[in-house]
Amino acid sequence: MNYKLKNRRWSLLWRTIFLLTVFVIISQVIIYAWVQRSVSGHFEQMDSEIITHAAFNLRKRMGDVNDHIEPFTVSKSQSLINDNHLHSSWLDYDLKTLVADKKGKLLSSDPSNFIHNLPPDFSLLSLWQDHHDQQFMIKINNRHYRAIIIRNQEVLAFIALPIDVHHQYLIQFNRQLTLILTAITLLLVSVAALSVYWGFAPLATIVQKMKRINPERLDERVTVSDMPLELRPLAESYNSMMVKLESNFESLSRFSDNIAHELRTPIATLSTQTQVMLTKPREGNEYIEQLHHQHDTLEQLSAMINNMLLLAKTQKGLSDSQINHVDTENLITKLVDYYEMIAEDRGITFEKVGEFKKVLGDEGLLQRLFANLMSNAIYYAVSDSIITISATTSGSIIDIAKEDALSSKESLLITVTNRLDKPLNQSEADKLFERFYRHDKTSHQHSGTGLGLSIVQAIANAHKGTVSITIKDEYFFEVTVELLMA
Repeated sequence: MNYKLKNRRWSLLWRTIFLLTVFVIISQVIIYAWVQRSVSGHFEQMDSEIITHAAFNLRKRMGDVNDHIEPFTVSKSQSLINDNHLHSSWLDYDLKTLVADKKGKLLSSDPSNFIHNLPPDFSLLSLWQDHHDQQFMIKINNRHYRAIIIRNQEVLAFIALPIDVHHQYLIQFNRQLTLILTAITLLLVSVAALSVYWGFAPLATIVQKMKRINPERLDERVTVSDMPLELRPLAESYNSMMVKLESNFESLSRFSDNIAHELRTPIATLSTQTQVMLTKPREGNEYIEQLHHQHDTLEQLSAMINNMLLLAKTQKGLSDSQINHVDTENLITKLVDYYEMIAEDRGITFEKVGEFKKVLGDEGLLQRLFANLMSNAIYYAVSDSIITISATTSGSIIDIAKEDALSSKESLLITVTNRLDKPLNQSEADKLFERFYRHDKTSHQHSGTGLGLSIVQAIANAHKGTVSITIKDEYFFEVTVELLMA
């Protein structure tokens, strides 16, 4: 159990760290994409505005030249480049221009050496056909440009803005941003892992407590106030489990001791009697008398074993086939008629009070239940007294599922009351349900095994009922059985 709990703890730890890591990484990727897109978009917008402004000025100049010089000549194209018609910022931005005739033949360039950097397959006419006054990206001589081509009736003009600096800046920016976000991710994951580990650390206390569990240390408890709020329900459940475990273990230990004692006595008696009989030859009457004693002892053992088997059987509950309508009026009447003959010798009489109705259950087991109660009442009642058996009905206080075969809204309470010859308090009476427990160990009047009331309780529980003992004025012993009505 401890190994599984420890593994479970680490499983939850690493699972939580993994989920936090995934969350942080996704968040950082989103931030990276957003920042990178924002910076890149800013550069694109700036470059686009520069190109647009340059194209506007060049269009205006081309229109002015066409109005004064006809037809178009090389000198006209040179005037587009040499005259001070463009904005002074062209030099700052290192703009490149090409001028070609309408057939795509290059006429001039600015700067003049730019035309020498063009690749052999460069075609201004082809680019015009592809883009038509739309800005586009182009790579010339391993340099990146943002360009546009404009035209009038006679010429084509190519304007290009170098953006290598922007590319280098974006590469450097992306590298630095990646390093920063990676560092932040590692830091957040480390903090999250440490926080989660500290959060699960109190589980180690419970694990250590479990490791120390043994039959001699079942009183180990977890201090709930030392636990975080989230783990306090777990600590309380653990303490509750340990209380039940300690109680059940003590009960099992007492039961084991009692059954060993109860079995040892008759077996030792049989062994001793047999050895005594074998020490010397004896007459036939002695053997017969001894066999009768051994038979009585064997019957006592057999009764004890049968009672133990009945307890084991009833603990499993009743099957649907065992549940019938049992007439308690008829059942109690038959038992009273039988036990009246036994009770007459001590002047004890029975009195029935109330209306006995039908209940749900197994008639044979219920007969055993009430037989045990009446038998105990006769043995422990004071002579010349009355044993009262009363019946009342009440709303059921038992929580029964609707689909259960034993389901009812009302219950029947049957109470057996007798006056004791010796006083008894409530705390001592509560122990009578323990197996092999006998309150009066000095009296040989009752030769039972101490299983009578244990069997009564087991049968009542099997019927989804309850049984309780109440002591009134230390002399009136009252046993109440609650059963579900049919």
